Amino acid sequence: MNTDTLQAALAELFAPWVQALGLRVQSCEAGVVTLRLPRSDQLSRVGDMLCGQAMMAAADTAMVLALISHFGAFRPCTTVQMNTSFLKPLSGQDAIIEARLLRAGKALAFGEIDIRGADDGKSVCRASTTYALL
Repeated sequence: MNTDTLQAALAELFAPWVQALGLRVQSCEAGVVTLRLPRSDQLSRVGDMLCGQAMMAAADTAMVLALISHFGAFRPCTTVQMNTSFLKPLSGQDAIIEARLLRAGKALAFGEIDIRGADDGKSVCRASTTYALL
């Protein structure tokens, strides 16, 4: 699995509105994927703050890519649970999304996501996820 394969998966497997986020795969290894979410006016609120909906969509997408990197190919799955904590606003910079698969069993997979500022490295959002493997 490499970054080019995962970048292609973004275009092939995800809805157009997810593709419109402009996510770029920065790095990958088995079960761990790092994405960059570029700062944009379309994803910002008053004060140039990245909206929470965009962060949650990016986190969910990153975890699906982490599952692909773990299994070596896309495996149908669906989000069962996502618990998100917003720690502080992210303003005026890209976001870095790191998704880490904690465990993948026969029916369920569990992961954690950290979103931080690309410039300052400060964590702005943490999420834990559960996926049903179909």
